[in-house]
Amino acid sequence: MKRFSLPSVSLAFFLVLFSTERAPAQAAPPPATERAPIAGRTLTLDECIAIALEAQPRIQATLSDYAAARYRVNQALSPLLPQLSGLVSTTQSQGISATTLASTSRQLPDTFLAQVSLSQLLFDFGKNLAATEAARKLAEVAVEDVELQRQLISLAVKEAYTNILFAGRLIRVQEQAVQRAELNLRSAKGFFEVGTRPKSDVARAEVDVANARVDLIRARNALRTARVALNTAMAIDVDTPTAVQDNLVFEAVNLERGQLRGEALRSRPEYRQSKLRVSAAEATERQTFRDFFPDISGNGSYGGTQPQLNENWTLGLSLSWTLFDGGNRVARYHEAKANLEGARQRVKSTELDIIQNVEQAEIAVEEAQERIQAAQALVASAQENFRLAQGRFDAGVGTILELTDAQLALTQAQNTEAQALADYRIALARLDRAVGRR
Repeated sequence: MKRFSLPSVSLAFFLVLFSTERAPAQAAPPPATERAPIAGRTLTLDECIAIALEAQPRIQATLSDYAAARYRVNQALSPLLPQLSGLVSTTQSQGISATTLASTSRQLPDTFLAQVSLSQLLFDFGKNLAATEAARKLAEVAVEDVELQRQLISLAVKEAYTNILFAGRLIRVQEQAVQRAELNLRSAKGFFEVGTRPKSDVARAEVDVANARVDLIRARNALRTARVALNTAMAIDVDTPTAVQDNLVFEAVNLERGQLRGEALRSRPEYRQSKLRVSAAEATERQTFRDFFPDISGNGSYGGTQPQLNENWTLGLSLSWTLFDGGNRVARYHEAKANLEGARQRVKSTELDIIQNVEQAEIAVEEAQERIQAAQALVASAQENFRLAQGRFDAGVGTILELTDAQLALTQAQNTEAQALADYRIALARLDRAVGRR
């Protein structure tokens, strides 16, 4: 019977060593580096992502969760290893004897016991090995949680970074709109003073200046909000005056749908997690099935008792087999089978969700590319229309309404172009997330 114990323990050690050697390589935090001060310099997108991945507490929390999962692997393994315990006890007792005339008492000798016990599970039909395998797979699920958080943080940084650039672009557009509106106001006042234009033209120009200034205030507030979001994603002080490098330019990309789908199924941590949960459920099912079989253990003890501390030892071999427990083991086995089937179906569901995410991200990228090209043509037309309207107004043949409409159309066209560029960058970031890239 003892020849079964060594393979069980050796295999268990192999499983634990495999889990503790392979998984940490995936979940190890990036090495600490000397970080240059953020304030006073312009950050690139890659620098912002690196800062966030190093400092984000959500990533550190998932690393702690992974460490806890690794300790659960050790807990599952422990029943396969020798169990050693010590016992020291002392007792004092007094006996009372009753007679026909009176009761008498007498002091009994003190008892002192010192004993060391050793037990070893020799064979359990693989129950604890299955439990260890399930715990190891769940630890690997925790590893994928770390990667998932890294990808989500990277996406948040990319979106906030793009929103800062978008808000800055809107500020420049609105500043130009304010300058054009103030120029029109001066022209309207000049025409009114010489009597060639009515007072209503001046009032209309003043309204346009006020509207342009309100839009400028909104754009500046949007910049502040976007900077707070970026600083939060990088886990730095929200009041840090973060400056970023402008990458809000159009760079066309070619998308290979089949290649992107395959990359997504290989790289998305959610898909790997679903498959690992299937493996864990299979191990749990094996464990619950093997619970129907007995356990064989060896045990021994060595110690001594007072007054002479007489030596005594014991050796034993025991077989423990629960024959009937009210149907508890049967119910747990069927529960494990149901959980296994559910885990397998979730793999298919996750695969469908990932493919849908990739398709939606591809469509968003293609749409943004088309909108950029249309918006650029729209800006060119709006600029020409405004130039003509301003010339007609300055020549005295155009109306203030025609001029303000042309100015509004130009501002809206420039806003549309900026929005399309920002949407394109965000669509590319979401496509990276959909295929499992940081």
